[in-house]
Amino acid sequence: MPVTLLNFTRSEQAAIFAELGLPPFRLGLVRRWFFARKTADFDAMSDLSKDHRRLLTDRFGGVFQGREIVHTKAADSTEKLLLEWPDGHRVECVLLRDDRNHRTACVSTQVGFAMGCTFCASGMDGFVRHLSRAEILEQILRLNALLPPLERLTHLVVMGTGEPLLNLDALLSALDDATAADGLDLSVRRVTISTVGIPSGIRDLAESVVRTGKGYKLAVSLHAPNDELRRQIVPQNRFSGIAEILRASDDYFTQTGRRVTFEYVLIHGINDRPEHARQLAGLLRHRTAIVNVIPFNPIPELEFRSPSAAAVKRFVETLEHGGIPVKVRFRKGDGIDAACGQLRRSKNRES
Repeated sequence: MPVTLLNFTRSEQAAIFAELGLPPFRLGLVRRWFFARKTADFDAMSDLSKDHRRLLTDRFGGVFQGREIVHTKAADSTEKLLLEWPDGHRVECVLLRDDRNHRTACVSTQVGFAMGCTFCASGMDGFVRHLSRAEILEQILRLNALLPPLERLTHLVVMGTGEPLLNLDALLSALDDATAADGLDLSVRRVTISTVGIPSGIRDLAESVVRTGKGYKLAVSLHAPNDELRRQIVPQNRFSGIAEILRASDDYFTQTGRRVTFEYVLIHGINDRPEHARQLAGLLRHRTAIVNVIPFNPIPELEFRSPSAAAVKRFVETLEHGGIPVKVRFRKGDGIDAACGQLRRSKNRES
């Protein structure tokens, strides 16, 4: 099977076009079709000659390698795609809309998840493999293509299946195109990379930001205010611990100037009590950070439950009383297997 053009950086694409005898400006035309005109078919690129279209098709085949297995849409306009790659493995990506006219793509970086978070559907089948640069970029382009012709993505969150910092090279390469002026032209300040908390990966990302000037937002999935509780729901914690994660996050802020977001999935009876909020406030009180509280999204295979509205309110108020900036991220996509990994698991069971 031909290797897609998306698997190459812009400079590599330019070298390939030169090798094929195509004028440099032709690459600009092709990239405009990919990113601005939302077209992934060389034959539809009408400002290329038929010979050039045939040459590109022979060299690369199609632009997309994945196959859309499922496309679901919720009442709140959230849309979710399940994509299958040529090797038969599947990933999910999501388009989110809100009342502020934000159009956000949420993408995956791995097939499966190795971190073993006990409340998360994406890790229930274990880790399979990393996604390539092209596979990450394809998710972004497919979600962008769901929008009307004159609309484009405004935000990108790397919060789908997988641990982004364990596949950082492929991710950053894909983000180069997502944020390039002749790519999707997304502001780097509107790109958020979420991690379960890999201290070495956080420092690698900080070094990349300093080197390139691309100050992506960092979101750390904390989910507990102490190591004992975090080890129960985030087994990865046994390898580092909260103190080391916070030190790495402090380094990220110091080196990049970007405030770190700490994500906290609120689970009924597990981590939603006022004492948990007070402990969390104590950890973050002297840090330039914000807490993103996320009420748990129920998963049929798991016994965890969503917190009550009163518990969410009490938790948020306790954090705010402790001087911590808080946002609540309410669930979207109910009814379409919206939680990470749910759609993939449900369709794998049907296969």
